[in-house]
Amino acid sequence: MAIELDHFIVPTHDQVASARMLAELLDVPWSETAPGPFSPVFINDGLTLDFLNTEEAFPVHHYCFRVSQPGFDAILARIKERNIAYRSSVRGPSDSKINTEYGGSMIYWNEPAGHQWEMLTVSYARQR
Repeated sequence: MAIELDHFIVPTHDQVASARMLAELLDVPWSETAPGPFSPVFINDGLTLDFLNTEEAFPVHHYCFRVSQPGFDAILARIKERNIAYRSSVRGPSDSKINTEYGGSMIYWNEPAGHQWEMLTVSYARQR
């Protein structure tokens, strides 16, 4: 059997709000509760992000989602509807621009707990 990542725990200060926001932006299912203390976001049939409340300090995590161009356009529209600041580079100010440097579309945004989300249509890490 090939190794596949099944789930990842995302530390946060408000797991329900963080899970809801990501699920709504990506238009994927989620739940306020699940087995264990988590609020899961079901990214696809094989990957769940389990949001978990913590009072402890935690490092900012970076998560990248590869989507189709129509999916990118739909998610970006939801980001704009919510007035979420986004940018074209991994670091730097929110410039509300789309990065097309690698032959596709790519943006970055942060969620309230600080985690950084990236969305792209062409992987620069896995060039064909």
